Amino acid sequence: MQPNQYKDISDKELLDHFYADDNSEWLGILLQRYTLLLLGTCMKYLKNQEEAKDAVQHIFLKALGELKKYRVHYFKSWLYMIARNYCLMKLRNKNIFVEPEDVNIDNTIDDKEQLHLKDNTLSILEASLPELNTEQKTCVTLFYLQKKTYQEISAITGYNLLQVKSHIQNGKRNLKIIVEQKLKTLNE
Repeated sequence: MQPNQYKDISDKELLDHFYADDNSEWLGILLQRYTLLLLGTCMKYLKNQEEAKDAVQHIFLKALGELKKYRVHYFKSWLYMIARNYCLMKLRNKNIFVEPEDVNIDNTIDDKEQLHLKDNTLSILEASLPELNTEQKTCVTLFYLQKKTYQEISAITGYNLLQVKSHIQNGKRNLKIIVEQKLKTLNE
């Protein structure tokens, strides 16, 4: 497949082709589109070109695995979130974070635990988003991840403003319930 011959096919169409025939070449075309975005994102966080290139490969592998598990509707923002989380985890594993001066050791341990908890929660949140119904998932993704206004979401989806607000509110509540249940299960 020559990726240039597919330049006019949208991300959604490529994903639909992949979900229809499970051919990873569709994902290859899609990931190739965002290689520079991923590399730039990884460079921003990791500040090292070789580490950033390595991170892009790991992110590709993670994306391939995740896309086989569940459907993604907004690929670019989803991929960016995967990349950001991967880089933050890599930095945390290296213990690269800014500590305020004169902090006692007990507080530092609490801060590390809080960072770990927050990262786990973000990972669970990311994995839980597909569990919402289509309307809620669409509105929550557009509002929180793509920073669209109610009016923009209404124009994109065809829902009226009351429906958009309702889907966002209900989606947020349901997402919170799903995440809390998963966190509870993890802590048992």
